[in-house]
Amino acid sequence: MQGIMIQGTSSDVGKSLIATAFCRAFSNEGLRAAPFKSQNMSNNSYVTKDGCEIGRAQGIQAEAARADASVWMNPILLKPQSEQHAEVILLGKAIDSLSGKSYRETFYEKGLKTIEEALQLLEAHFELLVIEGAGSPVEINLKDRELVNMKVAEMADVPVILVADIDRGGVFASIIGTLELFTEEERKRVAGIIINKFRGDIGLFEDGVKWIEEKTGIPVLGILPYLNDHMIDGEDSLSIQPFARKTGDGILDIAVLRPPYISNFSDIDPFYYEEDVSIRWVRHLSEIGTPDAVVIPGTKSTIHDLRYFKEKGLADWLVWYAEEGGYITGICGGYQMLGRNLIDMAGTDTGSPVEKEKGLNLIPADTYFHEKKKTLQVKGRLHPSIELGMRESLDGYEIHLGETLLENECSGKRLLLLENGEEEGFYGREGKLIGTYMHHIFHNDEWRGGWLNSLRKQKGYPCKDPVPIKALKDEKYNELAEHLQKHFDWEKLKEIIFNWRKQNEMA
Repeated sequence: MQGIMIQGTSSDVGKSLIATAFCRAFSNEGLRAAPFKSQNMSNNSYVTKDGCEIGRAQGIQAEAARADASVWMNPILLKPQSEQHAEVILLGKAIDSLSGKSYRETFYEKGLKTIEEALQLLEAHFELLVIEGAGSPVEINLKDRELVNMKVAEMADVPVILVADIDRGGVFASIIGTLELFTEEERKRVAGIIINKFRGDIGLFEDGVKWIEEKTGIPVLGILPYLNDHMIDGEDSLSIQPFARKTGDGILDIAVLRPPYISNFSDIDPFYYEEDVSIRWVRHLSEIGTPDAVVIPGTKSTIHDLRYFKEKGLADWLVWYAEEGGYITGICGGYQMLGRNLIDMAGTDTGSPVEKEKGLNLIPADTYFHEKKKTLQVKGRLHPSIELGMRESLDGYEIHLGETLLENECSGKRLLLLENGEEEGFYGREGKLIGTYMHHIFHNDEWRGGWLNSLRKQKGYPCKDPVPIKALKDEKYNELAEHLQKHFDWEKLKEIIFNWRKQNEMA
């Protein structure tokens, strides 16, 4: 198998972004490349065309590689539900909820077998794999039964590139420390080093490169400058973009409530590219301010996170804000919170059967949590009862356990009419109160533009055309690949990849 594995000295060093760049760069050279991450831990997920769930990073990397995303690219996905438990997604479907200890004790052999099968299938259909590791590859307490770093590099028999984040400091110690904790055989597999998130004059780091190469005997293949506005979805909550505070006349202030078990936070990403929109992530009532609109995103545990909002005073504030005519949009778990009651008879949302919780009572609806999760890509239009003059269809995806049942005679309307004929979501108070299960609804340019223009009109600001997010996305993949190749020894990387087997066979 030909390929490369990207490991990092810690979490959030930029492995996913670099893997995405590799996927597009290889695709641009005509190679059939595929991403692979054996085990992902993230509540930011991606729904494949056949309705299966994988880590969002691998779905995005597949897009960059111009390949259809499949479960074989991320055979194991762990979605944290609490401090101790995570939902286990195997080959795209939820199979269990396990504690960390139970997972290590009962799942290891099954995981290895599934990973081996996935690698074989990908090798049969692609020319090259871009494999991503997770966290640090030298966590001593986990290393004996790990399923995602050097064990996978050995199974695939590919060289490893080690990525270190210079922005957080301690880059020399993180590189040397990681290499020292590898076994001798593992260390031999490390064929290159990348210094990521560099700020300033790269020329000032020449002595640093020389020291690293002399100390380790491993070439530094690239020093990648810190990259803003790359538009590539993050893998987990560590990747949530920082506050986009913008000030001055004509700025719309949008507060996004951040629950502890936030999921699919990429729903918010398009707002970062609207010049007159300021995004604030809010955890506490003291941070809420006087926003022009509030978005309640998805969550892996709606009831737990609703209780968190109640404890912090945010739930009562939302009810007051709605009564004062504020704009509120709830997506997935946020939509469920807006209703009257949440009933978890099977314990799939909380882990405890027969759990019930009062909702915000802003929408006349009750949510029932079922054992089987709904995962599918969806497409539709605004419901015919909503007269907003929007012509474009809307597309996104659904990932949820709960079913939200609206009263037949409610004071609002349904938001969407899907292609399969189903009515979806809630539209009330002339668009000031919206709930939907459609993730990425704000990635639809016409809808996002119309929603923002309603805020602008209320504030007395002029309307604007939306930023064409969908058209820009593919351009950004190319820009990312070009950025990497400009600051990277690309020919040396290909030499490492394509000579690896030959060199090891001779050895």
